[in-house]
Amino acid sequence: MLVKTLLNKRYPLKSHVYKSVTTEELDGSEVLVADIEPRKNGVKICSKCGYKRCPGYDRQPERLVEFVSILGMQVFFRFTPRRVNCPYCGPTIEHLPWVHGKSPVSIPLMLMLSFWARHLSYSAVAKTFDMSFRQVFMAVDYVVAWGMRKRDVSDVTAIGVDEIQVKAGHKYMTLVYQIDKHCRRLLWAGDGRSEATIQGFFDEFTAILPNIKFVCSDMWRGYLAAIKERVPQALNVLDRFHIVQNLNKAMDEVRREESSELKSKGYEAHLKSGRWSFLKRKENLTENQRTTLKEMLKYNLKSVRAYLLKEEFNQLWRYKRAAWAEKFIDGWCTTVMRSKIKPMKKFARSMRRHKPLILNYFKARGELSSGTVEGMNSLAKLAIRKSFGFKTEHALKVTLLHQLGKLPEPKLTHRLW
Repeated sequence: MLVKTLLNKRYPLKSHVYKSVTTEELDGSEVLVADIEPRKNGVKICSKCGYKRCPGYDRQPERLVEFVSILGMQVFFRFTPRRVNCPYCGPTIEHLPWVHGKSPVSIPLMLMLSFWARHLSYSAVAKTFDMSFRQVFMAVDYVVAWGMRKRDVSDVTAIGVDEIQVKAGHKYMTLVYQIDKHCRRLLWAGDGRSEATIQGFFDEFTAILPNIKFVCSDMWRGYLAAIKERVPQALNVLDRFHIVQNLNKAMDEVRREESSELKSKGYEAHLKSGRWSFLKRKENLTENQRTTLKEMLKYNLKSVRAYLLKEEFNQLWRYKRAAWAEKFIDGWCTTVMRSKIKPMKKFARSMRRHKPLILNYFKARGELSSGTVEGMNSLAKLAIRKSFGFKTEHALKVTLLHQLGKLPEPKLTHRLW
């Protein structure tokens, strides 16, 4: 089978034809070059507005763009772009379905690079396909931009808002996910974690705000204020993960303070090695940690009292009705406020302030899973670690949307890999 016939079967062109395929030498390597010509009486289409049957204007210099390799040989398309005189856009390049703008890489090859960039780092993809890092990123950028124009967000009814640290020095990025049962994906990414940042999401997605029924977030005041203002009809559910995380921080602060106090008085530093014995769930403790915890519970220490309060608090998540959960929170907070343990009292005051939002967790039980947000955050952090960071916020946003956005991609009539 001739290569020309193979191209016509696997990648046919509607308004152009493959004139010939020849073997030539390029930069010291033998490559295949497919010459492309406009089809006779073919329709000329404006590349900007899509207007058909534009009159011809002139031609530009000859171009080469790389196609997908065949049997280990590089394949290039060679063509002379025509300019058309569009009645709406003026003189412009005609629409060429195999190339985007002035890219030296064809769209099919960009799709292949984008596919592998979802599984490997950009550097690994560039090395594997003998491309530059920039060409790989431009391929991903093209696919993401195409998908953002084509995606449908009309079915969004539940969102999750959280932030991740993207650089050292308190550099954060706010991420908004769709966490509906039928679809879980990244919707939007913004720089920083302020109220103005999340307002940017609401400004961009104004059309779908009336459809949002549930919002899952942490206790960050900027997020809570913006959510209350822009989606007042939504049930704002505080993320269970962050509540437990704050409780563990309070528990660990008590342990560290008491450990330093005991050390200054000349007592043995048993608490110093007992951090995870206090913080981990009982069923997750190792044998040594179980032994350490059993020894610690024999002493009348503030850390032990704080640990018992923490374990008692875990009963909250077993309730199925908000009314019973509210009674438990009130009773638990009263006990903590009498304990004279400052970090735990600070956490109890926070619980009282945010009690209505915490109770929303029980009202929304079965409708959404707040753990989805943390799972998506883990994937976002993995993408950052895999690439060893990004120089620009734009590159990071493109990568996160590419890997977590579940965006539609251009469809071809064949598979190239």
